[in-house]
Amino acid sequence: MFTHGEILSVLEMLTSEHLDLRTVTLGVSLLDCAGDDLKRFQSRIYDRITGAAENLVAVCDQVGQKYGIPVVNKRISVSPIAVAAAPFGAVEMAAIAETLDEAARASGVDFLGGFSALVEKGMARGDRALIEALPQALATTERVCASVNVATTRAGINMDAILLMGRQIKKAAELTAEKDGIACAKLCVFANIPEDIPFMAGAYLGVGERDTVINVGVSGPGVVKKAIDRLLAEDPDADLGRITELIKRTAYKVTRAGELIGREVAGILGVPFGVVDLSLAPTPNVGDSVGEIFQSLGLKGIGVPGSTVALAMLNDAVKKGGAFASSNVGGLSGAFIPVSEDLNISQAAENGHLCLEKLEAMTSVCSVGLDMVAVPGDTSAETLSAIIADEMAIGVINKKTTAARIIPVPGKKAGERAGFGGLLGESVIMSVNNARGDNALIRRGGLIPAPIHSLTN
Repeated sequence: MFTHGEILSVLEMLTSEHLDLRTVTLGVSLLDCAGDDLKRFQSRIYDRITGAAENLVAVCDQVGQKYGIPVVNKRISVSPIAVAAAPFGAVEMAAIAETLDEAARASGVDFLGGFSALVEKGMARGDRALIEALPQALATTERVCASVNVATTRAGINMDAILLMGRQIKKAAELTAEKDGIACAKLCVFANIPEDIPFMAGAYLGVGERDTVINVGVSGPGVVKKAIDRLLAEDPDADLGRITELIKRTAYKVTRAGELIGREVAGILGVPFGVVDLSLAPTPNVGDSVGEIFQSLGLKGIGVPGSTVALAMLNDAVKKGGAFASSNVGGLSGAFIPVSEDLNISQAAENGHLCLEKLEAMTSVCSVGLDMVAVPGDTSAETLSAIIADEMAIGVINKKTTAARIIPVPGKKAGERAGFGGLLGESVIMSVNNARGDNALIRRGGLIPAPIHSLTN
């Protein structure tokens, strides 16, 4: 049972602590639109998406105003296009991406995810065509996001796909050089990708999902920080056990608020409710930062010694609070540490507290991975692939989701800045060990077998 003070604290979250519903994402299956006639396929998917999302934005705004909790982003996720559009080649895949972009624009949503392929054990024709089309598709569209799953704990790590992704990331960056390689900000490479992510750029509607579904992503790093600040103001000697309990209870409140909004939106639209992704997703705004939580806990900044244990504690407490609040927790659910999207984390990278190697170490205990990391534009494709492979290994061995969203910024060096605009923010460009070198290990390719602990049948 919550006290009157705790109820009042929820009101404080709304008025001054950046509590919002970060995204309502409508999942739309495109699998029954499949066919080998391109024009007909494009017409079908456009009609399916715009029909399903016709009232999404208006209803989100209506419900958000009713409860005083803004829905910041309205998004759509679709079936993996490599599956739905399997008969087509790379040129047609790029044209399909443009149709998806048009449908997203007509629906009024911020992003559409699902230009995706699942290639953890091998690549089929549709997968190869989609991956070949990625640079062009992401460079010529505004709202389309892509994800490629290259590894799972049960299948292993597809090194051929990882090598190919390094090359495609380089090409995508070069095609959007005038915007600091922004096409790469819309592309995530995953291990153990969930089927119900509401957050971009990883969102897609899994092949095991329903025709339509509403998934929501809550947030609230500012809420967690203020709660910790209040506790320590009252009791400067509070230990980490008490702080963990506080984070858990705060995550509970945030998750309940998010599920309330999501279920009402789903009810009005007549769409089944799916999951709450209770991730702490920051923005570039002061006071809405995961990095600031580390300072409230007593660290000089994220990246200094003690950061990994602090993140492990934060991630676990958030999951426990959210799991108690809802039986429909899914997606990624935990703490995000995206460099450019979090002003405090970006500053930590700029002042030397946070390096790429420490960031990678921290991803072993957080929800996602190397997220929105800007690196020098002359970083070789093989080095990009090697960074991705290391991150995939962390996910596969630890039986968790990890991802890499890396942006080689054309024409810029370590220490310079890159800007991507809006929620994507800006960041210092981080230095990379052996950035311009080749990598014979990565070139060997092949499939790294699944680890022994995958044998759980």
